[in-house]
Amino acid sequence: MPPLALKTAPHFDPLVVPRHAVQQRFRMPKKNIPQTAFERTRVLEAVRQYVVDFNPVPPVPMAELKVHADRLVEMLRVDPIYRDYIGVLLNNEMWRESLAAVPYERRLLLLPKCMRVESKCPAPFDEFGLLCKQCGLCTIQDLTAEAERLGYAVLVAEGSAVVMSIIQTGKIDAIVGVSCLSVLEQAFPYMEAAAIPGVAIPLLQDDCIDTTVDLDWVWEYIHLTSEDRTRRLDLGALRDDVDFWFTPGSLELIMGRSEGETERIGREWLGRAGKRWRPFLTVAVYQALYGDTSAPLPADLRKVAVAVECFHKASLIHDDIEDNDALRYGEKTLHEQHGVAVALNVGDLLIGEGYRLLATCGVSAEQRVRMLQVAAEGQRQLCRGQGAELCWARRPEPLKPTEVLDIFRRKTAPAFEVALRIGAVYAGIDQHDEVSEVLGTYSEALGVAYQIRDDVSDLGFGGETNDIAGLRPSLLLAVAHEKAKAEQKELLASLWRRVWPEGATPAQVEALYAELGATARAEVLLGTFKEEAIRSLHDLQNHNLKGLLRRTIGKIFNDVEIKGWCKEQEQFNRLKAPAAEAVSA
Repeated sequence: MPPLALKTAPHFDPLVVPRHAVQQRFRMPKKNIPQTAFERTRVLEAVRQYVVDFNPVPPVPMAELKVHADRLVEMLRVDPIYRDYIGVLLNNEMWRESLAAVPYERRLLLLPKCMRVESKCPAPFDEFGLLCKQCGLCTIQDLTAEAERLGYAVLVAEGSAVVMSIIQTGKIDAIVGVSCLSVLEQAFPYMEAAAIPGVAIPLLQDDCIDTTVDLDWVWEYIHLTSEDRTRRLDLGALRDDVDFWFTPGSLELIMGRSEGETERIGREWLGRAGKRWRPFLTVAVYQALYGDTSAPLPADLRKVAVAVECFHKASLIHDDIEDNDALRYGEKTLHEQHGVAVALNVGDLLIGEGYRLLATCGVSAEQRVRMLQVAAEGQRQLCRGQGAELCWARRPEPLKPTEVLDIFRRKTAPAFEVALRIGAVYAGIDQHDEVSEVLGTYSEALGVAYQIRDDVSDLGFGGETNDIAGLRPSLLLAVAHEKAKAEQKELLASLWRRVWPEGATPAQVEALYAELGATARAEVLLGTFKEEAIRSLHDLQNHNLKGLLRRTIGKIFNDVEIKGWCKEQEQFNRLKAPAAEAVSA
């Protein structure tokens, strides 16, 4: 098997989408729950910041919890209909550390029967609830299997009576529950009275048939453990630290004084806007494997992180030339600004700078050699992936979805794998450790998911680069072409051959994507590869790395910044009050 081939479980086929994944994407959320994953993540981040700032101590009576929820509604300026939902999240976060301290074997996972596909579910019931038959039609199977593997007791049932009877046995010290808001409200008094740590994830629909839940949150709470010493690590603050390393002054301290115009242009390009996920991943993996998140980061880790970004930014310069792109980060690409020759030379310089920084790190000779090997292998794989696309461009023909995903794997996954592996090597993890194989599988699934997300977000001229106008291989185009017939298929085939059909517009092509279900299919595949990245961590024994890599998925795909809003809003309210009184007088 090639070093960077998809190392997935034998049963995993990314184009065979589980039924539950389709349900997860296309059922309408409840009206009293935020409508999108991004909005739900924004609220959750705000709740977590609130708990840090105000430190409410559980168990909190229902009336007091509603006061906190009302305050958050006002601070966030969201619809008051979300108050109960915010109250649930507040209760979760107040109990979070208590739950982490409870061993898995003293916890209960409580799932609702309505998560099953009712019309097809073969499972019978007994006095305790649903007896899952592991048919694979819904997420109950996956959640049950993983929780029981960890040591949880699992019940697929609902109702406050069940919760009360379980609490009274004295054998359960914490509960992770999935349910609708009404049932959670009924169960709350029993949990409050018993002071049982409990977190709850609300269902996303109003009805009681074929319901779904935000799986990212369920997985996070199921695996929460005090053995993961990175669980309190503020990933947002860590990312801010990494961003700061790319300011002009920091780059000079890390890389040394620049000499000449070529280095000046290279440093300027290195400091330009960008998400900087790759250096962030390098630092995050180091933090997880080193274990002590309170210790200051070593100075040479900055060199390692900047080296990883040097490789990435060099690849972007060369990609932009090869794809003839005019814009990057909303500004002119380097070759548009300085010409192709200068841009090529700056890209080559940044590759050299990356190797120089790795070679001058204060680590053992074995670690230094291994980091250079990882970077070199990643560079080779990246060029192979880009080369496959360039060779296709010489004689363009329609590609199948699997072929486009393979290009994604070879073009995008290597940079993530380099970032993860170099962070692990810098932390002193041997290449033959169990961590090594997991990092390969995880980075491949992460890289494909990331590229699919870019494919979808680049739709329209509002996207950073429009794949339709640029006539580049696209998963959306591949799926649409596969499903199209007659004139539609011929139109899409023309795009594959890089011939723009007369009279057609990008907006019309995008409408065709929607009509043929290509956009929806891409969204499902995005979720499938995210789930595959999480599944790759299944047997990882390092709790720190396992927890951090799982949270990183949420950070990358639902990136939300909630920073200082509580104190700022309180100050705003204090300033607003006298003015309001003056007006009313």
